[in-house]
Amino acid sequence: MAVELAPSRPAEELGDFASANRRLVELLPAAVLVGLAAALIAVALLGLIGFFTNLFYYGRLSFSFASPAGNSLGLLAIGVPVLGGLIVGGIARFGSERIRGHGIPEALEAILVHKSRIEPRVTVLKPVATAISIGSGGPFGAEGPIIMTAGSLGSVVGQLIHITSMERKTLLVAGAAAGMAATFNTPLAAVLLSVELLLFEWKPRSLIPVGVAVTSATALRWAILGNAPLFPLTASATPTATTLAAVLVVGLVAGAASAVLTRAVYASEDAFRRLPVHWMWWPAIGGVVIGVGGLLQARALGVGYNSIDALLLAQLGVTVILSLLLVKAVIWSVALGSGTSGGVLAPLLLIGGCLGGLFALVLPGGSVGLFVLVGMGGMIGGTMRAPFTGVVFCLELTRDVPVILPLLVAAIAADAVTVLVMRRSILTEKVARRGVHVTREYTVDPLDHIPVRSVVRTLLRPVAADLPVGAALEASAVPDARDVGIVLVDDARRYVGFTARSDLRTYLDLGGDPGRPTRSLVPTGTTPIYPDQPMRYAAEQLGRVDGAALPIFARDDPSHPIGFVTRETPFEARMLWNEQEERRERLIHWSAHDVWTGVRALWQR
Repeated sequence: MAVELAPSRPAEELGDFASANRRLVELLPAAVLVGLAAALIAVALLGLIGFFTNLFYYGRLSFSFASPAGNSLGLLAIGVPVLGGLIVGGIARFGSERIRGHGIPEALEAILVHKSRIEPRVTVLKPVATAISIGSGGPFGAEGPIIMTAGSLGSVVGQLIHITSMERKTLLVAGAAAGMAATFNTPLAAVLLSVELLLFEWKPRSLIPVGVAVTSATALRWAILGNAPLFPLTASATPTATTLAAVLVVGLVAGAASAVLTRAVYASEDAFRRLPVHWMWWPAIGGVVIGVGGLLQARALGVGYNSIDALLLAQLGVTVILSLLLVKAVIWSVALGSGTSGGVLAPLLLIGGCLGGLFALVLPGGSVGLFVLVGMGGMIGGTMRAPFTGVVFCLELTRDVPVILPLLVAAIAADAVTVLVMRRSILTEKVARRGVHVTREYTVDPLDHIPVRSVVRTLLRPVAADLPVGAALEASAVPDARDVGIVLVDDARRYVGFTARSDLRTYLDLGGDPGRPTRSLVPTGTTPIYPDQPMRYAAEQLGRVDGAALPIFARDDPSHPIGFVTRETPFEARMLWNEQEERRERLIHWSAHDVWTGVRALWQR
């Protein structure tokens, strides 16, 4: 039986946010450092992608951005993704298997399983492998690998300083969000992505450091690359009812397409798993499909920023859009299933943009750019199940503010479709296949909503503090064997301490002396618990003393307990919450006769 308590927050200090304390401030310098480093990593990775694209497709040494679509290699272009796949497979096999995949599921797994610990070498190997993969024609975006790379940097910083695993998670996510912000110049979307996908909470202890890291990364990104949006658009017209109806259709179709794409990716992964060769060779095999797809539609290769820009500006014909949509979807699904390194955001933008561009030809209510944009937002909202990230992401990419409502309609519609037809998203399915279930429903702990007074037990028995343990058990016995809180009092009936019958029985069952004074077994230093406090606080105090029960005091009389909580009390509180979740009831009863009677009475007045 524990007799001393670890330091805890005094009851009077409880407020809206239990995590707001000086540790939050102490974490901010590390968040600034991670944010600045993440910006440099993002800039370096974009340069590396340009370098390998120029090297593989044009035979020149340059870090400037280039699209594979303009190459003149002919049939030799099929071999470029194969070569890139061989190199990436070798890096994964002999460097670190953690570089495989599109980044976000690996970050999720590190958070959920490995206490936010990522190998330091991933910080170097992931961007190199990604640059080679995309530079050799891989149909990916750079954001997922940057999220993993900058996140691993945050994890490494968190491993170098003396912090908890939850604080290390904050630094990991801070790096991931900062990397995304620096890549796309979308700071708010990066913070939302961290909330919707990575943090698993909405608390100041994580949101503020993440915001600080993102702000630092974005400021440095502006100094290096400027503040212009990636795909600037002129402001759209104010949406009409026709526009909203049309984009609702786009959102629903984008949701269905999201489900198809997700299943295609994992069908591809399952097909690769059945191959009688080591996974090291899978990226090269996927490279063959990429190379052939590049011959059919060269715009499908690489990150596709030029194609996204052309879609938004209505510069592509229907044949090009259709072929780009089909080829990009196929080669991206196959390549991602092969386990190579690359992200999902940019491909989803391009696929969704193509979908919106096709609908712009047949639906009324808006410009081509508007439909392309809502297709992009819908595809992100549906595939990643991050609708608010999708909305804000598209807004920050284009600065087209009037399209916010159509974007919201499309993203929510797409998210609703995929939530109903798929158990998991493209991100969580990968983690689930590794034996880790991920829940995406973020709620406040029910024990924070239920006050102690709702579940307090009031059967108390005063017992002389100096009575032996055996005698105290006899004096506190009740006929129906209900739980009893034993209030120890001195000769003047003043409060001395509190224990429970179960604690005394446990002491005797372990061979304790029945003649020992009961007062010597009572825990000291117990933090007062009051009826108006949340049950979570009482449960924490129970855990600290490792006892069977603790007393509850009235705030106006903290010297005499009015009840107690036990180890079972949190479960009782949870059952109260479950009843509110599941019990259906109608509180106002009415009938057609009642309505008619009321209407007639009003008429007669």
